[in-house]
Amino acid sequence: MNFDTLAPQPVPGELLSRYPVFHTEDMDEARRRGADVFCDHRLDFAGADRSFDARMCYRRLRGIGLGRMTYGGDVTIDPGQLDAFTLVQMPLSGHERIRCGNIAIDSCPGVASVVSPKRPVTMQHSAGTEKIFIRIDSGVLERHCIQHLGYDLRDSIDFRLDMHLDSVAGRRWMRAVQWLFAEAEQDGVGEGAIALSSPLLAVQIEQMLISMLLMCQPNNYTERLQGQSPSIAPAFVKRVEEYIEEHADEALTIVDLAEYVGVSSRSLFAGFRRFRDTTPMNHLKEVRLKRVHDALLNGWAGDTTVTREAMRWGFSHLGHFATAYKRRFGESPSETLTRG
Repeated sequence: MNFDTLAPQPVPGELLSRYPVFHTEDMDEARRRGADVFCDHRLDFAGADRSFDARMCYRRLRGIGLGRMTYGGDVTIDPGQLDAFTLVQMPLSGHERIRCGNIAIDSCPGVASVVSPKRPVTMQHSAGTEKIFIRIDSGVLERHCIQHLGYDLRDSIDFRLDMHLDSVAGRRWMRAVQWLFAEAEQDGVGEGAIALSSPLLAVQIEQMLISMLLMCQPNNYTERLQGQSPSIAPAFVKRVEEYIEEHADEALTIVDLAEYVGVSSRSLFAGFRRFRDTTPMNHLKEVRLKRVHDALLNGWAGDTTVTREAMRWGFSHLGHFATAYKRRFGESPSETLTRG
């Protein structure tokens, strides 16, 4: 399925033309400028042919980015692994050989690739290949998944590598992509036009695209997202959640929580694992992180400090706290305080 079949206007050669990042025949420059959008990576010629004419256009919208690029030659790209984002690549022409972990696929105009972070990946980009791509920050993706599930994630989201665009789900995804790229190209142009970067619209676009990917592309949370796992938690799980909300500022232990609802610690662990995909103490940690976030967001820079709020909610190791906080909210505690 060709992208231009779905989106005749604008034609692929014009997509995102208002947002150029680079156009170069210098491989080092392409690698350096590409790293600003993606992450550090190795970029080498794949064969004897030294043809190289790389170009990229890219538009950022909150936690997602839209791009179009080509290397204009046979090259290999080796980032080791994607640091903190999921990458969806949809060739308009040519093909790429993509290996992620122990799985390899040939990506072409009918087969997109969805590369998950934290897995070793290499890509071989053939001459004549041009692609559009969508970059999604891991923190944003995980927060949206948590909102759908209603509980915290135990594992990182891991998507199936290949997406067949002639399937029902693939066509649904491409219709959303077609609309978004067309709107990005026409963004703010014409009488009465509304910019995609307007806060209200940008939030809705982010939610729509991420929800579409979570539902259209198989992943390790698909069954739970589609409601195929048990969803009615026992009363004791809900009572513990309510108790944690009311007593999060107290020194709670798993024994305290189990005794409160009259079950064993083992049963409490099992209930949270099965119905919330987490543990009681991890749930307590997430509630406390949210309390810190609210305090920093609503506090005054002169009166509120990150250290004070972290200590208040039981986070004695500030380094671990800062890491967990950024993973949960997509920004550092100090950034939240400044923004508040």
